[in-house]
Amino acid sequence: GMFFLVVSVLSILHLSVPIDKLHEYASAGMYGGYTGFVTNFLLLEVLGIGDVGASIIFIALFLVSLLLMFELSLREIFALFVPKIKIEILKENKSRRTFDNDDDEDEEDEAPEIQIHKAPIGVSKKGDVIYEGEDDELEEDGSKKKDKIVINDKKMKEVAEELSKKEREAETEEDYEWEFPSLDLLTGGDSSVHIEDSVLMESADKIRKKLEQFGINVVMHEVNVGPTVIQYTLKPDEAVKLSRITVLKNDMALALAAEKIRIEAPIPGKSLVGIEVPNKQRAVVKLREILESKEFKDSKSKLTLPLGRDVTGRPIVGKLEDMPHLLVAGTTGSGKSVAVNAFLVSLLYQNSPRDLKLILVDPKGGVELGHYNGIPHLLTPVIRDAEKAAISLRWVVAEMNRRYGLLSGKRVRNITEYNELDDISKMPKIVVVIDELAELMMVAGKEVEASICRVAQLARAVGIHLIIATQRPSVDVVTGLIKANVPSRIAFAVSTQIDSRTILDGMGAEDLLGKGDMLYQPIGMSKPIRIQGMMVTTDEVEKVTNRMKLAVEPEYDESIVSNQTAGQKLSGIPDANQSVDDDELYVQAFEIVKETKKASASLFQRRLKVGYARAARLVDLLEENGVVGPSDGAKPRKILID
Repeated sequence: GMFFLVVSVLSILHLSVPIDKLHEYASAGMYGGYTGFVTNFLLLEVLGIGDVGASIIFIALFLVSLLLMFELSLREIFALFVPKIKIEILKENKSRRTFDNDDDEDEEDEAPEIQIHKAPIGVSKKGDVIYEGEDDELEEDGSKKKDKIVINDKKMKEVAEELSKKEREAETEEDYEWEFPSLDLLTGGDSSVHIEDSVLMESADKIRKKLEQFGINVVMHEVNVGPTVIQYTLKPDEAVKLSRITVLKNDMALALAAEKIRIEAPIPGKSLVGIEVPNKQRAVVKLREILESKEFKDSKSKLTLPLGRDVTGRPIVGKLEDMPHLLVAGTTGSGKSVAVNAFLVSLLYQNSPRDLKLILVDPKGGVELGHYNGIPHLLTPVIRDAEKAAISLRWVVAEMNRRYGLLSGKRVRNITEYNELDDISKMPKIVVVIDELAELMMVAGKEVEASICRVAQLARAVGIHLIIATQRPSVDVVTGLIKANVPSRIAFAVSTQIDSRTILDGMGAEDLLGKGDMLYQPIGMSKPIRIQGMMVTTDEVEKVTNRMKLAVEPEYDESIVSNQTAGQKLSGIPDANQSVDDDELYVQAFEIVKETKKASASLFQRRLKVGYARAARLVDLLEENGVVGPSDGAKPRKILID
């Protein structure tokens, strides 16, 4: 706005200069200077618009600069000149009041003014609209007297209908208009890489010769240059088994002097083998360039996740609705947390607080997701405590059950059909992001696992989705149940083939290069896709979140991590971890141990008449408090008290 203001003012000043002396006055620093000279020369000499046309353009530019600087809209300006309708009626000693255009002026002066404040309360037998208004007279209790107002004029009926329609809309919608952040808050860039053809041909020839040394004849095909790796494609002879090529991974890395190479045999959908060699001129993929790509803009889903660029440089995006949940795993520093931030920022660019709500769990003390505290999309502040995170997952299960009840009542199948109904308020979609699953599994493993599995199995239809990240892809964290219910996965660089198998059920992640290099395996795809993930900095995240914090205050739901939610009984979900005081049978179990000098689940089942789960929990509580020792195979537990 300031830039347009300076240009327009200097251009207007330079209009008074004769056309043959535009440059002379500009070089002397008079009137509009060189800025006025350039704009006037373009419009008057080059385009030949004339003084009048140039004046109109410069004045319009001046007005636009004022709108930008003061953040005004044309709708607000026009609203100042639109007259407000005020309805006045005559006060008569009747139970019914009507508009009459033939009333005397004297009566009109004496009539008090009655304002319509509410929607219509009925319709008369003649079809007149009846409103309730406030009179100047007071009732005995001091309140204003209510009068029924009947509007029988056709024009006034239309006005009343319009007013009542706006009131109904105001009841169902928020009192603010959401403004999405600008992409200018993000840093742009170009991740395309250019390499000389001679270099590519030389490397391809090295691959062919190395395979010939082992008796494998191949024909080299196209070469794809991506931001991270160069993919050389080849077609082996029909008699060659692919396993003979895959075992030569280290030999080809030696021939190409490469740190790590990955062999894709075969490339999905092609009768070719791909050899991916690290690119020495590695490029950085920016989040903004993916958000501006055709693939992202053409996506009709508001839960589109930008992933990065594949080995050919093509932008890759995924729809969270189709996934419908995502597991992200990789070692520290591989780009896992950066990817989670990129997903969150992209969701904020697509959804208003009415359409999307977030629950963010960051057991690392909020260092990764703490920047999002205060944005209006949050249902609760960023959860930093693992025990509260387990409680929040219980709330998600309860919310899922509640939403299924609403869908059943309206006889619809999913949240999309439910939100298309006109007589209800829309349900926002909920995305739960867990930045470190391992910490939650250490504190409340059974409860967290059960909650995640329940949500992953059923929550897709009611618009609840999970994004789970962990840096420890071991079987005690990423359990078989979680893997079975979260089919879409992203693997960043890991250290061993075992970790790769845990995430992807196959090898490959151990050959990744780190810093955003990933393997993406969506639901329904047998082999993963290699992608260079995006880079989003902390500064960019702060710019986007600060922009949203200034717009609307968040409305938190305190019940999400409340004790009431923790004590709620849910089918299929174990009870929340109880302390000694929470279990009323603990004292009785303690007395049994003192009496019998034994402690086992079967003993407590017989003596206390409880189920196995409750009895085993009592044994665990006794162990935690130093009453009995740990289990030792088939041997009985040691009693540590007299």
